[in-house]
Amino acid sequence: MSMTVSPSLSADERGAILEAVRDFARTRLEPDALEWDRDKHFPRDVLADAGELGLGGLYVREDVGGTALTREDAALVFEQLSMGDPTIAAYISIHNMVAWMIDSYGTPAQREQWLPCLITLRDLGAYCLTEPGAGSDAAAITTSAIADGDGYVLTGVKQFISGAGEASVYVVMARTGEPGARGISAFLVPADVEGLSFGPHERKMGWSAQPTRQVILDEVRVPASALLGGVGEGFRIAMSGLNGGRVNIAACSVGGAQWALDRAVRYVHERFTFGEALAERQSVVFALADMATQLQAARAMVRDAARAIDARADDVAVQCAMAKRFATDAGFEVANRALQLHGGYGYLQEYGIEKVVRDLRVHQILEGTNEIMRVIIGRDVLGA
Repeated sequence: MSMTVSPSLSADERGAILEAVRDFARTRLEPDALEWDRDKHFPRDVLADAGELGLGGLYVREDVGGTALTREDAALVFEQLSMGDPTIAAYISIHNMVAWMIDSYGTPAQREQWLPCLITLRDLGAYCLTEPGAGSDAAAITTSAIADGDGYVLTGVKQFISGAGEASVYVVMARTGEPGARGISAFLVPADVEGLSFGPHERKMGWSAQPTRQVILDEVRVPASALLGGVGEGFRIAMSGLNGGRVNIAACSVGGAQWALDRAVRYVHERFTFGEALAERQSVVFALADMATQLQAARAMVRDAARAIDARADDVAVQCAMAKRFATDAGFEVANRALQLHGGYGYLQEYGIEKVVRDLRVHQILEGTNEIMRVIIGRDVLGA
């Protein structure tokens, strides 16, 4: 079944989509999430099934087979997916960011070349901005793209790239001109191009089922037609993509934490100490009340930020930064408190809580650290 709908969904359409995604998360992600985490297995077959559901091009236009959802509805999708497995949900978010960039900034030829395959989630996309020496200061990247004849030669190393070695196309930010943001351009680099290689798999605290490696560009030659957008537009493209990425990762935090909260609620009803259920203890009741309140507030901020993207609001970057900062902090805190409520059992792998805690921890770092989110918000508050 392909979920191709118009941007304006009725309540019934939205409900049907979310029910299909909820069922997919419950039956295709959750049962195997612990095994994938343990074995560091990237489930390409399950991603392809997600593509058949329309999850590979959630806000890609319909003329190339996209689902064309609003960002608000897409955020709800990512929340539901994360209740099955935050690791795989987060990768689907990154893939969708790549597809959206090509859909939004690509030429007709680029859209036709890449999007029909990407939306199936059989071909995958990767986003290459961060470098070993340029993380939070993205405008300081040094990967170069030197004009040469009828194309460009790219040289540099990208760090912490999700999907590296598995993707079919890499959106690479590289320097074509002056220092700073205005000298950066974006390129579509195919996986089979000569000079492209990858570092070893990173050994990570969480997100174990998602491959993360360096992307190494050693004099990679691409034609001029590989340029995405115009020369010098790469940083703007990267930042516009990150607005959506921040909302999506915030939604993933809410979903993963909601799963952990649901498990905690079930556990405190079943666990007895000193003759009474944990659920009858006021300290436990208060803890659960705070957790539920945090998640509801986070959910509201994610919704508002997603609506700001849809409306192209002037303060969209600030709203996305606020939602990302608040929801990823809240999500980690709620999951961690759910682990604490489980006592020693929360520390055991078989209960799944410790996996969610590990997975959600990185959400406070990626798509811009939460410290950088505070910089964006604070500068806006000060009118800087």
